[in-house]
Amino acid sequence: MKLEKQTKLAKAGWKVSSADEFLGLTHEETSLVNIRLALAHTLKGRRLKLGLSQVDLARKLGSSQSRVAKMESAESSVSLDLLVRAMLATGAKPRDVGQALAMA
Repeated sequence: MKLEKQTKLAKAGWKVSSADEFLGLTHEETSLVNIRLALAHTLKGRRLKLGLSQVDLARKLGSSQSRVAKMESAESSVSLDLLVRAMLATGAKPRDVGQALAMA
């Protein structure tokens, strides 16, 4: 957010803070959210690069298209294990998973 807008909001009595502060997340919770987002973003990128549809990836995983959509949107109902398995199903190597985690 631009400094000018922050200043206007502060003058109007609003508090400007991060999403972590607003939600009251601990450092560990914030890190976990960032890891989930990095894996989801990388998974979607790999799928698109390979020209796979969500249905194609779902078939590889023995899952459903809606589950793949949830993976790619980093929904909390999707386990980290499933995100990693999905990446591996796209041909990712452990090193690729590590690189995704390094983005978190």
